[in-house]
Amino acid sequence: MQADIGLVGLAVMGENLVLNMERHGYRVAVYNRTVEKVDAFVKTRGKDKNILPAHSPQELVSLLTRPRRIMMMVKAGPAVDETIQQILPYLEAGDILIDGGNSHYVDTERRLKDLSARGIRYVGMGVSGGEEGALNGPSLMPGGDETAWPHIGGIFQSIAAQVEGSPCCDWIGPGGSGHFVKMVHNGIEYGDMQLIAEVYQILRDRLGLSADEMAPIFDEWNRGNLSSYLIEITSHILRYKDEDGQPLVDKILDAAGQKGTGKWTGMSALEWGVPLTLITEAVFARSLSARRDDRLEAASLLGVPSIQRFEGPLQPYLDEVALTLYAAKIVSYAQGFLLLQEASRSSGWNLNLGAIAMLWRGGCIIRSRFLGKIKEAYDRNLSLSNLILDPYFADQLRNAEGAWRRIVADALMQGIPVPALASGLSWYDGFRTTRLPANLIQAQRDYFGAHTYERVDTPRGTFFHTQWTTNS
Repeated sequence: MQADIGLVGLAVMGENLVLNMERHGYRVAVYNRTVEKVDAFVKTRGKDKNILPAHSPQELVSLLTRPRRIMMMVKAGPAVDETIQQILPYLEAGDILIDGGNSHYVDTERRLKDLSARGIRYVGMGVSGGEEGALNGPSLMPGGDETAWPHIGGIFQSIAAQVEGSPCCDWIGPGGSGHFVKMVHNGIEYGDMQLIAEVYQILRDRLGLSADEMAPIFDEWNRGNLSSYLIEITSHILRYKDEDGQPLVDKILDAAGQKGTGKWTGMSALEWGVPLTLITEAVFARSLSARRDDRLEAASLLGVPSIQRFEGPLQPYLDEVALTLYAAKIVSYAQGFLLLQEASRSSGWNLNLGAIAMLWRGGCIIRSRFLGKIKEAYDRNLSLSNLILDPYFADQLRNAEGAWRRIVADALMQGIPVPALASGLSWYDGFRTTRLPANLIQAQRDYFGAHTYERVDTPRGTFFHTQWTTNS
């Protein structure tokens, strides 16, 4: 008896993917470095299912039909290289290795090059949706050696989330594109979460609302333009009670963790010169939150802002907060898709941005109604250079601009930090400013470093240098 696919790494994500594949009619061979987990899995969650245990890499490979298909669900970094080296001696040309972890796309490209030289087809596949998605239908973003796709596409499209009859899984492109797209997905996720957190703080500290009072507000938002998984779970979180009947969210330490994909997104933006300001601010906001001891010392030394409770009509203020959140969300996604666009151009990946938006409609953490609007934008204009130039998004931003300014200004005047909301607004203003102060920066660079500059009264590409001290 042989299996259709093998999986290495039986943490919860790996186990759930195995159960998902088995439920869809595939026989799966499983292996884990700690082999006791293999036996425990097949005796518990995998009992009486079409799952074959393997107690060594060699045995795993021997259980698979050709070409062998092996998916790795191990921690990103050295663990992936170690797993590859353990399996590689037993593979032959044409076999397929799939990395389903959150690997850095640069590592994926290195591994792809090395394994291609040995005749092994390598795929780096982003997997989004967490434990629930892995079990019931994730969003999958495979890229790498395209000759592998005919052999794995059926499996992964069948287990992926399905939206309106279409799987949230399709071939992304060559190289490390699959993991790059997942990285940007996670960066956008950072932005979404930070924007929601800033709005939560405004409702809590400026309006004085309790968690119970905020929950129905998020429910209402989830029925409109802001409808999304993250808005939905925020309402659930706000309602959840601790053992003493008090909201659990109020007892959670305000120090956010991160695993690196947001940082990689910011680093890639810096590398390619993409102004990813909102998403990068979201990463920095987590870093700031983690310095809790420093914050407490600063509060003791410098004092804390005296936030005044808002005393005007509540509903108009809430309506403006919703408009602000939606406008900032548009900017966050515009930045993320701008990074995808630049990476595609620079790397020759030829990414289909509208199709990528559709892959995120189900299964993944950022799934939302909003993504359909992105697909419509690229359907209207395949060469769209930035989402905010699409008529729908431009209209939404114009409609929200006044509210966005008032909410951000009010928060800043009260001393409520809103780094993502504010940076998104500054980016929006900068993106549509016809005369930025960069002319002065160019003059300064030329003054101290002879870096030259261009002039507004000569064709682009003509450079000048001035001896600035001669007539000062």
